[in-house]
Amino acid sequence: MAMKPDILFYQLTRSGIERVLPDLLQKSQDKGWRAVVQAADRERVDALDQALWTYDDQSLLPHGRQADPDPAEQPVLLTETEDNHNQAQVRVLVDGAQPSDLSGLQRAVFLIDGRDSQAVSDAEQASRQYAGAGHDVTFWREAEAGGWEKVPPA
Repeated sequence: MAMKPDILFYQLTRSGIERVLPDLLQKSQDKGWRAVVQAADRERVDALDQALWTYDDQSLLPHGRQADPDPAEQPVLLTETEDNHNQAQVRVLVDGAQPSDLSGLQRAVFLIDGRDSQAVSDAEQASRQYAGAGHDVTFWREAEAGGWEKVPPA
């Protein structure tokens, strides 16, 4: 039987996705994992692409978009679809994007706008559903002093 991926929810209350995403992607690469970032639409993919190129003057996070040549070669692939052309072990979902299939993944990461009460409610409901399906689910919230605090199950 295939292992179920870990599911992580990050509720952003202070930082934007563009600030948190590069750190999460770098941690995935440090583990030797490829990542796919699924956004709601092409405009958001373009914005995330720009953010990943400019987030830090001192480092580079190699990545590409699904529309670019050779998407299968990208260590981080940005897309608005559920495709996994780069055989990623991690799927990061932003702006309410939802996966229909998590097979083959080690981890699914949902970045939630903590200032949007509906997005938080939807994430809490999804976390219960994933836990009920046997996934290891962790919910994190940005701490006031910085960093992350683990939130007890809802």
